[in-house]
Amino acid sequence: MTTRIARGIGALVLALAAWLPVAAFAQQPAAPQQPPAAAPQQAAPAAAPDWNKPPAWSDVSTKAQYASVPGRETNVLIQGAGHEWRKLRNGPITFYGGIILLIPLVILVLFYLAKGSIKTHDPLTGRLIERFSSVERVAHWTMGLSFVVLALTGIVILFGKHIILPIVGHAAFSSLTVLAKNLHNFVGPLFIFALVIFIALFIRENLWKAFDGAWIGKFGGLLSGEHVPSGKFNAGEKVLFWSLVVVLCSVIAVTGLILNFPNWNQGREAMQLANLIHSGLAILAMAMATFHVYLGTVGMKGALDAMKTGYVDETWAREHHQYWYDEVKAGKRPEKVVAGSAQPATGD
Repeated sequence: MTTRIARGIGALVLALAAWLPVAAFAQQPAAPQQPPAAAPQQAAPAAAPDWNKPPAWSDVSTKAQYASVPGRETNVLIQGAGHEWRKLRNGPITFYGGIILLIPLVILVLFYLAKGSIKTHDPLTGRLIERFSSVERVAHWTMGLSFVVLALTGIVILFGKHIILPIVGHAAFSSLTVLAKNLHNFVGPLFIFALVIFIALFIRENLWKAFDGAWIGKFGGLLSGEHVPSGKFNAGEKVLFWSLVVVLCSVIAVTGLILNFPNWNQGREAMQLANLIHSGLAILAMAMATFHVYLGTVGMKGALDAMKTGYVDETWAREHHQYWYDEVKAGKRPEKVVAGSAQPATGD
């Protein structure tokens, strides 16, 4: 019996010894599975060199850049010519332009103090001669008044920050400049329309005649007081017509349209050049027009009546435009002679 018990215990020990390695192996983690080998991939294409490099500021003003907004020159971020335009406009144009505007004012003030108004030598007859028709006067006043508006608003725009801003301050000057700009932009086309009509009406009477040379040689007798005969317009008026009205005002009109309508797709350099030409010639035009305004108002007695009523006295016509007066009296011209009462001479 004892022997059987011993044999059973031995068999149990042998079975336990055989089971322990199997249990230990079962407790070990399973070996990780290796993923299948990936298929070889093709190499990505190389990116364009400097594709993400921002533009250097040193190149912005010399090279056109990329812009998503369509239109002419929208890809020009910095325009170097703009600096040159600003220097010219705020420098020589403004400085020397102001001097040019002051010169005729000084000359005319001195001339008026020395000579006074030009008067007729003989008494007025009271007989009136038609000098300008209603159409001619409307064209003249439309062009003249629009010219004055453009001149005054142009002075505000060009010289205002030097002569007006220090007096009225920034707020008032800002409102004044906006008003001046809008008036300038809208009155400009009216001036151009009147200019074309004016040239068409008066170009024939301003053709050069042989006797105009003598008037120029004696300066119309303005300094000597000598009577120098002339046609309906004297040589001085003809020079002013061709130089101021036909040439200067026409160029000013064209450059003004370039500035007034940027939607015509002109470039910035074209507009900057147009602005410099427009400003410079406008200053010359204002200086030249000053002489005409002076002689047509306080500088010569009876001259303003020609544009106010369309008529001048017979004496005035004979002393200032004798050749034209002779043709009217001879019936060679369409102007009418109107009888009236005798008046004292304008110098009395």
